[in-house]
Amino acid sequence: MSGSSAAFGAQMRNGAAAAVEALNASGLLPDTKVILSVADDACDPKQAVAVANKLAMAQVRLVVGHFCSSSSIPASDVYAEAGIIQLSPGSTNPQLTERNIQTVFRICGRDDQQGTVAAEYIHRHYHSDKIAVLDDKSTAGNGIADAVEAQLQGFGEHVIRQSYIAGEKDYTALISRLKKDGVRLAYIGGYHTEIGLIIRQASEAEAGLTVMANDPLMTSEFWGITSSAGNGTLFTFMPDIATNANAADAVAKLKASELSSEGYTLYAYAAVQAWAEAVKRAGSLNAARVATELRSRPIETAVGPVRFNTKGDNAGPGFVVYRWLDGRVEVLDQN
Repeated sequence: MSGSSAAFGAQMRNGAAAAVEALNASGLLPDTKVILSVADDACDPKQAVAVANKLAMAQVRLVVGHFCSSSSIPASDVYAEAGIIQLSPGSTNPQLTERNIQTVFRICGRDDQQGTVAAEYIHRHYHSDKIAVLDDKSTAGNGIADAVEAQLQGFGEHVIRQSYIAGEKDYTALISRLKKDGVRLAYIGGYHTEIGLIIRQASEAEAGLTVMANDPLMTSEFWGITSSAGNGTLFTFMPDIATNANAADAVAKLKASELSSEGYTLYAYAAVQAWAEAVKRAGSLNAARVATELRSRPIETAVGPVRFNTKGDNAGPGFVVYRWLDGRVEVLDQN
């Protein structure tokens, strides 16, 4: 809710708040009133653990979060011990669900899926160009960059690997190295603020660089940083579900409150829906019973049917390629 990723926290809060309001009005859980509490981890692992301990003390039943994988992973240990369902709309690092914690779920896709989609697109369209893979040294950024690099090397591509420090304002030295090396396509694993600055500064330096990045580019704040320099920027995100029939009620509720349904908003909405349906099926708020029901069979949500596997991953969403063009995003490749 604060720091450079606050835009995504706002998306998640808006989606969860709209879902809680709809749930309380629906009568799905007739003997239960759900109350939303918002906590801020600032995308910092230590603060995330502190937040998790406070939520455990408060005996919350569901955590819709965290956003950053570096926060979700350490916090999940606290939630597991406290008997709390954690359902992340945005943490894509595979390690979140690879540790066999029965109460941990994600409704978004995983970086091994996302990395494959990105690498295949790069290989098809940029195989004759010099390619660099960059990361911001974060859990999420490094994880997705590793996935893309491994896939590209598997395709026989030669990849230049670089890292940068998140939070800096001047990336001209990095851009100069890429320009000197003749890089034409840079895949960047990181967050929209720094990626936006890199793109804007690369444009000013006339570096002739096309950038492809991961899911945190799905926010209008990115265009606010880059303006026209962002034209042609590629990124991967889950399929656009705002126009689907499943999402109609949720989108209408958000619109009535003058809120956008962009990015992770509907995924947070769906997290609340999935939990509520599992509580109804279980006839209990007990985390172990709810977790069993979450895995038992598909649950209809605003993002379509959610099907959690034994690890807690949603089998449904996958990733597609988008492109920024004149302040909006367009689906570029769904294959």
